[in-house]
Amino acid sequence: MNPLRFSNHRQAGFSLVELMIALVLGLLVTGAVMGVFLSNQQIQRQNEGLARMQESARYAFEVLSRSIREAGGIPCGSGLRVSNVLNPPSQWWADWANNTIRGYAGGDATFPRAFGTAAGDRVSGTEAIVVLSGTGSEGLIIVDHNAPAAEFKVNTTAHGIVDGDILLVCDYDHAAILQTTNASSSTVTIVHNTGTSGVSPGNCSKYLGWPVPSTCGSSGPGSDPPSYTFEKNGFISKLQATGWYIGHNGRGGRSLYRLRLQNNSGSALASAEEVAEGITDLQFQYLRRVAGGLADSYVAASSITDWSEVVAVRLTLITRTLESVGTDQQPIERQWPTVVTLRNRQP
Repeated sequence: MNPLRFSNHRQAGFSLVELMIALVLGLLVTGAVMGVFLSNQQIQRQNEGLARMQESARYAFEVLSRSIREAGGIPCGSGLRVSNVLNPPSQWWADWANNTIRGYAGGDATFPRAFGTAAGDRVSGTEAIVVLSGTGSEGLIIVDHNAPAAEFKVNTTAHGIVDGDILLVCDYDHAAILQTTNASSSTVTIVHNTGTSGVSPGNCSKYLGWPVPSTCGSSGPGSDPPSYTFEKNGFISKLQATGWYIGHNGRGGRSLYRLRLQNNSGSALASAEEVAEGITDLQFQYLRRVAGGLADSYVAASSITDWSEVVAVRLTLITRTLESVGTDQQPIERQWPTVVTLRNRQP
C-alpha cells in the first residue's frame, strides 16, 4: 500500500453536508437552551416581583392596621373628655374632637396633603385617612402636678420629652392636650406654660381643667377656671397623629405615605414619609354604631356625618409589581382586603 495515500485518507475531514447538519443541530440545541433560560428568567422575575409586592402589602397592613386600631386611645381609659389648650387647637394633628379617626373620599381635597404630581403629593382620586391616638408611645407616670406653676413631675429622667413635644395627659377624670415649653433629661420636671417662646404653636392656657376657657376658642368659661391638678399615677404620653395616603414616589410610581406629627426644633409640624412602595390605591369603608346596635353595612367616607360613631374600618390595599412581569407583559395587580376594629370604641 502506498503510504502517502494511507496518510491522506486518515486526514480527511467532514463533508459540507455533514457540517451543515451539525450546524443546524447545534442551533436547535442552542435555541432550546435559550428558550428554557428565558422562561426561567421570566419566572424568576415574576416570583421576585410577587414576593416584593406581598412584602409591601404585609408591611402596609401591619402599620395601617395598628394605627387604625389605636384611634382615640387614651392610656387612662377610653371615652374620656379631652381638654385642648393648644393655640389654636384646630390643627388636623390635634383636633381630637373631630379627627381621632376621619376618612377622606377620593375627591376630598381637605386632607392635609394636597393633590399634586411632585414626590410626596397625594395622588388625585385616591382615598385617605387621619388617625389620632395617645397610646402610641410608652406612657410616663405622673408623680406630681403643680397646676399653678404648670409643672409635671414624672417617674424618670429618661422621659424622652423635649421642648415643643405635643403631649396627652390623663387621669381617671379627663385628658388634656398641650405643648411642652420646657423639659430636660437632667430633671423629672415637664413644664407646660403659656406663650410661644421657642415653641410653636404654644399653649393658650396653663390650666388643664374641663372645660377649657373661651380664651382658648372654646365655649367654656370666659377666663381661666380654677386650676385642675392631675392625679398622681396618671399618665403622660406623646400625641400620635398620622395621615395615611397614596402619594407619588418620584420614581414614576406610587407608594403608601404617612403624614406624621413631629417636633422640629420646638415647632410641631407634619412631615411626609414614604412607607411602602408599589401600593397604588387605598379604599376604606366604615361601620358605625347607631341606635340599637351596629349599622347594617359598611359605608363610604362621604356617608359619615359623625366620626365618633365609627367602630370598624374595612380596608383594601391595591398593590402592583414594580416591573411588567405578567404573562401579558404588564404589571401584576392584587387586592388585599381586611377589617380593623377600633379597640377603644368597643363596648
